[in-house]
Parts: sequence; structure tokens; C-alpha cells
Amino acid sequence: MNSKFTGESTKKFLDPILTAKGDTRATVALTHPETLWFNTGTLCNITCVNCYIESSPTNDALAYMGSDDVENYLKQVAERNWPIQEIGFTGGEPFMNPNMAEMARLCLKAGYSVLILTNAMLPMMRKSVKKELNNLNQEFAGKLTLRVSLDHYRREQHDAERGSGSYEITLRGMDWLRDNQIKMAVAGRTIWGEDDAVSRAGFGVLFATRLYNIDSNDRSQTVLFPEMDDTSDVPEITTGCWDVLGQRPDDLMCASSRMVVKRKGAHSPVVLACTLITNSQAFELGNTLEDAEKDVFLNHRYCAKFCVLGGAKCSA
Repeated sequence: MNSKFTGESTKKFLDPILTAKGDTRATVALTHPETLWFNTGTLCNITCVNCYIESSPTNDALAYMGSDDVENYLKQVAERNWPIQEIGFTGGEPFMNPNMAEMARLCLKAGYSVLILTNAMLPMMRKSVKKELNNLNQEFAGKLTLRVSLDHYRREQHDAERGSGSYEITLRGMDWLRDNQIKMAVAGRTIWGEDDAVSRAGFGVLFATRLYNIDSNDRSQTVLFPEMDDTSDVPEITTGCWDVLGQRPDDLMCASSRMVVKRKGAHSPVVLACTLITNSQAFELGNTLEDAEKDVFLNHRYCAKFCVLGGAKCSA
């Protein structure tokens, strides 16, 4: 924990059941599973300033997911009668994984919508990948969406996070998706202190200028994520917080989604409670979807900062 924390702050998020003040920690049940996520691996073509799972060209802590892994969990979805509507793929950069197109096809053939998170840079723009994406889009019209990480509508802010020149490369990728009529969404960040309406208006101008069919005011098409960091002192969420905050546990991501990861050297994948917390054993629920049906204790600062207080959701 960061050294700036003192007193009660150093005792937060230690006990899974009780907060530092001794109150009962809030839990969330899997009440309506709608999205199953697969992390395709932590390898990425770039290194961002603040990547929540530290993806980079050298970080392979989460290994490549394979089509056999995906097929196994799709069978479990059917066996458990989960009302899944969407399969999501995140990374790392999913198009670094050579199995990406085949995994997407398995899910599309099973009748699910597929959401792939990408930076739309060089891995996506390889000839073989573009051909596969075009084939999938034509065969499963309207069922495939690529959510592009575009941190800000201005070049300077985006490049400050992702490296000089990355903004233009990402826009070239988005231009290709536009020209090939592949559905797009955008994931931005809110670290610049901009008002939500101002940010959405700025993205709206960019989308209109480049003829992107993305609604900047639709929160499922333009997702603006609050920044996550391990240094901010955030409150713990207790059972009494729901009424105070005017929220319901059912509104949180862990009430509707789970994520499958494959750790380097592990015999088999594991199911996590959250798409954001990949390095905590407390959020590992087991190897099967049946294991993953247990309640989730909100015992991490991301639970408070990103989901409960930030109101963010990863699914479409």
C-alpha cells in the first residue's frame, strides 16, 4: 500500500468481510450474467503510462487464450444456463493473440454478440487480421463490435498516455473500420478533469468530422472510464452504502459478468470476479463457471473508485 496512507487508511481492504471501521463489507451476487470476458493475454504492442494490468510488449504474465479454452467455457455457459448475451475479449492487445479470429468465430457461431477491445493499431491492421475481420463482419452482420481505446479526442492527451504518434495510427485503424462498415465504439479516459458533457461534445465533433458512426452521448458507444490508481484514498463500501449512494448491487459489473484468464505456466484458466483486478487471488473464484457463481466481496479500492463511485461498466 502507498506510503502516504496513515492510520485507518492503512487498514482498508484487508479483511474480506469487515471494513477498517468494523462495518460489514458490501457483497455483490451474480444475479444476471450477461457478459463473459476472456483476457487474451497481457502482451501488447505499446506500453501505456497507466495501464491497469501493466500490459506491454514484454509482459506475458497472462498467457494467450486459445480456442479450446473458449470452447470449453461456452459449453459451461450452456450447461449452467447462464443468459449470456455478449462475449468480450480484452488484453493486452487482443490482436496480438494469433487465435483471436478463431475465438471470435466460435462465439459468433454460438449466437453471441462479440465485443473486442483494441487500440486499432498495427496488430489489427495486418493484412491477415483485416481479412479475418471482414469475413466475420460479413458472415455475422451486426454481431461484431470493436471498441477502440481512444483516450481523448485531442492528439496531445492521447499521445501523452500512449506514445508520440499513436493517435494518428489509431485513427487510421478507425478509418479502416469505418470504410469496411465494422461496428465501432470508443473507450476514453476522464483523467483531465473535463466535464462529462465537454468530453462527449469533443468526441462528437471528432466522430462527425471523420464520419464515424459512433454516438458520443450513448454511454455504451462512448465509454469514459474514471482513472484507476493505487495511490488514492477511497472509502470502503459497506452494506449501508447502497441506500446512501442510491445504487443497487445489481448495477455493478460483478453482478452481470465474469472474466476468464490464463496465467503463465498454469495448468488451466481461472475465472475472475472482475475484468479490472487480475493480480489478486481474492478475486479468483475457481476454474469453472459453477465456481464463479459465488458472491463477490468488494474488497479492493477499484471496487469503490471505478465501479461504485465511478459508475463505470465494461460491457456494451
